Amino acid sequence: MCRNIRTLYNFEPPATEDEVHAAAVQYVRKISGFTRPSRANEAAFEAAVKAITATSRELLASLETNAPPKDREIEAAKARARAQQRYAA
Repeated sequence: MCRNIRTLYNFEPPATEDEVHAAAVQYVRKISGFTRPSRANEAAFEAAVKAITATSRELLASLETNAPPKDREIEAAKARARAQQRYAA
């Protein structure tokens, strides 16, 4: 998975439209190999981002869990601690 795509499910507050769209853009970039598509491929690229954004929203809305929502700040602190340990000199 692309390192820039983050888990969006079961967080408080829920994922925003911008976060879902950004994840879709990263996914399409990863599988297409384009950071920025050419004019010839721009329409296909944007259509794919739109479709994946919609599908991701549907998925997030339909998932169910009994686990309590995760706190974004706590999860970010855990990620920073893992990164610090991983990249410590």
